[in-house]
Amino acid sequence: MTPGEVTMVHIYLTEGDKLLNRLMQLLHDEEQVAGVTVFRGITGFGKKGHVHSSSLIDISLDLPLVVEFFDAAEKVEKIIRDLDGLVEPGHVVSWHATIYE
Repeated sequence: MTPGEVTMVHIYLTEGDKLLNRLMQLLHDEEQVAGVTVFRGITGFGKKGHVHSSSLIDISLDLPLVVEFFDAAEKVEKIIRDLDGLVEPGHVVSWHATIYE
């Protein structure tokens, strides 16, 4: 991708949502976005207040995930519309960023 303005996006999930494979298919195979990274959290909670965490005794299969991607603003706007119905409302955050040489 050439230097310039892009839109960054974070999608907040848990492993228990079982959406990661579908999101990666959408972002990589269908939309071919410029870059994607998935982060697995060690603990987190959302609006329901339910804590998702891992411990040495019990490794949770419902840990927090953040899917981060970026691309041109117009492309990102389309992708966010496509996420409607797939990702819960309020779980997608975006902001403008700059790619430098």
